[in-house]
Amino acid sequence: MATRYSLGAAINAGLRAAMAHDDKVVVMGEDVGTLGGVFRVTDGLAAEFGADRVVDTPLAESGIVGTAIGLALRGYRPVCEIQFDGFVYPAFDQIVSQLAKMRARSQGRLALPIVIRIPVGGGIGAVEHHSESNEAYFAHTAGLRVVSCANPDDAFHMIQQAIASDDPVVFYEPKRRYWDKGEVEDEPTRSLHEAAVLRDGSDCTLVAHGPTVATALAAADAAREDGFSVGVVDLRTLSPLDVATLRKVAAESHRVVVVHEASTFLGIGAEIAATITESCFYDLEAPVLRVGAYNLPYPPAHLESDFLPDVDRVLEAVETSLNF
Repeated sequence: MATRYSLGAAINAGLRAAMAHDDKVVVMGEDVGTLGGVFRVTDGLAAEFGADRVVDTPLAESGIVGTAIGLALRGYRPVCEIQFDGFVYPAFDQIVSQLAKMRARSQGRLALPIVIRIPVGGGIGAVEHHSESNEAYFAHTAGLRVVSCANPDDAFHMIQQAIASDDPVVFYEPKRRYWDKGEVEDEPTRSLHEAAVLRDGSDCTLVAHGPTVATALAAADAAREDGFSVGVVDLRTLSPLDVATLRKVAAESHRVVVVHEASTFLGIGAEIAATITESCFYDLEAPVLRVGAYNLPYPPAHLESDFLPDVDRVLEAVETSLNF
C-alpha cells in the first residue's frame, strides 16, 4: 500500500528503515542529531536510535568523511550528511584520494560502504556556496557511484539501496524539491543504477536528473499542447550511466535534449551527448543539445531564476532540435 510523503520525509523514512534493519548503519554530520538537520531530513532519528548512531560532528567536512572511512574499515555503514553542496570541497581530498580508491588500492580486499548525502542545486534563495551543482566532479572519479533522486518514491528506496551498496555512493538530493509530495510504494520498482522513462515521446526526448526532472515534465506538457510528443527520462544514476536506456530513447525519438542545473561546460550533459553520438549517430536527426546553467559562478539569489534552466529555455532547445 502506497504512503504519501514529501521528498525530505521520504529520505528520513528510508534512513529510519535502513537503521532499523542494520545496527551498523550510522548517521553523521553537522546538526543531524539534536536539530535533525537544517532541512529536517534526519529529524527524530537521534531520539529513536541514540547519539551513538546519529552523531553531531564538528564543522569539518574532511573530518566527517575521514572518520566515516575509519568506521567503514571497522565494519560500519556510515551515512554522512554534507549540509550544503558547496560545503563538500574541504572533504574533496578524502573522497577522491581515499574513499574512491580504497577498493582498487587493496586489490578488492577492502570495501568502503559509505553514503555521502548532498543537498544539491539552487532555487531556495540561498547565499553563496549553498546552491551549487557539482555532480560532474564526483561522476568523473572512478571508484565512486553517483546517484540523484527526483521524487519521494525514489528518495525512499534509493537511499536504502545506496546504504546497502558495498561501494561508496554520493547521493544527491534536490533541495528545492524537499517539500514536493508523492506516493511511495512499499517495494522499489527499479535498481539503484537504472534510469526511468517517465514519458515516451516520438519527436524528442528530454533527459534530466534531480531538480530538473520536474522542469522537463512541465516542458513536455507544454510541448504536447503544441502538438509535439516529447519524452522524459529521469537519469537517476550519473555514474554508472544507464547507457542502454539512453540508446533506446535516442533511437526511438531521434532527438535528445539534456537538462541539468550544472553549467554545461564539461558537465554530465556533455558526457551524455558524446555517449549517444558514439552509440547511435545514424539514428539521430539533430545533434544532442544541452540546457543548463551558464558557465559562471552561481549568482546572488535574486538572479537565480534567470540563471537556472526553466521551461522556456527547454522548449527553445526542443524547437531548435526539431528545426535542425
